[in-house]
Amino acid sequence: MALHEILIWPNPKLLEVSKPVNEINDDTRQLLNDLLETMYANDGVGLAAPQIGIHQRVLVVDIHSPDAERPSGEEPIRMINPEFLSREGELTWDEGCLSVPGESGEVTRASKVHLRYFDENGDECEIEAEGLTAVALQHEIDHLDGKLFVDYISSMKRARIRRRMKKRIQEKEKDT
Repeated sequence: MALHEILIWPNPKLLEVSKPVNEINDDTRQLLNDLLETMYANDGVGLAAPQIGIHQRVLVVDIHSPDAERPSGEEPIRMINPEFLSREGELTWDEGCLSVPGESGEVTRASKVHLRYFDENGDECEIEAEGLTAVALQHEIDHLDGKLFVDYISSMKRARIRRRMKKRIQEKEKDT
């Protein structure tokens, strides 16, 4: 497994639409493992491949910390080529993002989702989720489509966050 650097918005690579995975192989499984490791190292609950500069429709979600006790049988979610089958209800959540560190904004999304995807073995799966898991899945699938939570907030707040992120990127570049 390898830790990857997470791209910081407004990096234009975050706005690209990801391509479907045509073949699930060892590279795909390694990408899923790398995403999980990078997500855990940065205290996230989800991470999509575009956030590390890889434009494939691959993401991971885990609303539990890696060392927390989990409900029986619940594992981190590893998704390849996810697609929504249905969305219902409404839920507003104060979302953050590993690509917009230290910032958050209220986003209204579906409260319950039903998705189809492929797992790391190439098996077609379906999942129904609600609450934080539903929010996280929608948030990560947005990344696959080149969207971020800042696209849902007011233009004034988005502009303030953009300035802070650009400053953060400049400071990071000075340090390296």
